[in-house]
Amino acid sequence: MAREQVGQAKFQVPGGQATPAPPVGTSLGRFGVNLGQFVQQFNDKTREFNGMPIPVVVTVYNDRTFEFICKSPPAAALLKKAAGLAKGSGTPNTKKVGKVSKGQIDDICNQKMADLNARDLEHARRMIEGTARSMGLEVTE
Repeated sequence: MAREQVGQAKFQVPGGQATPAPPVGTSLGRFGVNLGQFVQQFNDKTREFNGMPIPVVVTVYNDRTFEFICKSPPAAALLKKAAGLAKGSGTPNTKKVGKVSKGQIDDICNQKMADLNARDLEHARRMIEGTARSMGLEVTE
């Protein structure tokens, strides 16, 4: 008997720190997935991210098995880490809260390139710089 896809769930979980509590439990519990098994596999796969939010896409099949794909962390989380900030600016157009260099932006672009809708590195760089500006970060040379 072939496996048939029953559903798909998308959510963000801190890397290496997933628990069966929400959002994991509420997203996967309705499909009858073994939450402990998912949490164990996810934590093993994302241990090196250590608390950074990781987007996950979980595909559930009719025999209650699952597959999951981990995406790269959000650009905002990577920018906050690069700038050493806890959060961005509430008013980014008037209040700047930090700086990131072009080198740091290039590192983030290389890390996120597989998940970005960009045709080349220059396009990806402009996208990440836009995110930085909207968070109240200055992009320096």
